[in-house]
Amino acid sequence: MNDFSNRTDAGRTLADLLTAYREREDAIVLGLPRGGVPVAFEVSKRLNLPLDVMVVRKLRAPGQPELAVGAIASGGISVLNEDLASLLCDPVQLRAELQHQNQELQHRENLYRNGRLPLDIKRRAVILVDDGAATGASMRAAIRAARKFGAARVIAAVPVASSDAVTQLSAEADEVVCALQPDFFQSVADWYRDFEQTDDSEVTALIAQSRGRPQRIAHAEH
Repeated sequence: MNDFSNRTDAGRTLADLLTAYREREDAIVLGLPRGGVPVAFEVSKRLNLPLDVMVVRKLRAPGQPELAVGAIASGGISVLNEDLASLLCDPVQLRAELQHQNQELQHRENLYRNGRLPLDIKRRAVILVDDGAATGASMRAAIRAARKFGAARVIAAVPVASSDAVTQLSAEADEVVCALQPDFFQSVADWYRDFEQTDDSEVTALIAQSRGRPQRIAHAEH
């Protein structure tokens, strides 16, 4: 297999690699919005596990919005590629980007949950799912956030990733599950036949739909 039809197809492939967690009472799936949520939805459905979001935001290089110099996640977590950031950003630009993305993160936390409390991940095996990892910055931020919120075990799961990203994630997660690790990697989109952008309404709908399934995990108190 050289690529995925779409994010649903990628989620099915990823779920097949995560069968050890099927119907485990201590496990939960968290999708990284936006593109990771359709993948995570399919994983959670096939493994019969609860689904929630782990909101992350890329810190973008000036003039290059697709290039991340770092990422932030819920709980005040930040990851910075210091070499890249120092090369492409001055301190004023970086502070402005941090402030902007923190505001966006809070906005999306409220938007995606629509008044619902986040699911409690304390002492749980947390499967973090994205649609791919180029630098790994977003997933690294998510891993650190999951640990801050009390996860007992953190699994980073992606359909496709660069070898450098896998190395980075392996240093932080308890387990890394990756279906494709190409020798030549330019972008996540190259490995999908349909990589149409996921919008906020789709994320919100998938999370709401997943909450309609029976849940084993209590809501967080905060």
